[in-house]
Amino acid sequence: MLMKDNGNPQNFEEYLESQPEEYRANLQEMRDIVLSVIPQAQESISYQVPCFKYHYMLVGIGVNKNSSSFYTMSPPLVKELKEELKGIKTSGATLHFPPGKPLPVELIKKIVQIRAKQNENLALLKKK
Repeated sequence: MLMKDNGNPQNFEEYLESQPEEYRANLQEMRDIVLSVIPQAQESISYQVPCFKYHYMLVGIGVNKNSSSFYTMSPPLVKELKEELKGIKTSGATLHFPPGKPLPVELIKKIVQIRAKQNENLALLKKK
């Protein structure tokens, strides 16, 4: 694994390899879902976690010591989806869940689609 001298991952594969085994399948699944919805999303590492960019930052995925995280990059979106997120731990724009209880695929797809539309609208506004 070729990480920078500071030990920070440079891409998704390095990030994945650096995580405990019980988190890896879910991280890979979330990545696959995001890219299935927005195949042209650009992957990067931002704040030491995998993120996806589509015009602007779209979503991110990660792990902390107790859970997997899905970063919606939009606190208002989390508030808007409050009913659909019942039973899922949230903080700000982030959804947290244990490794054995992944987020529903349709929920991830819905969030990615909403965020993509938000980013497209913002890009159009900035062009004017």
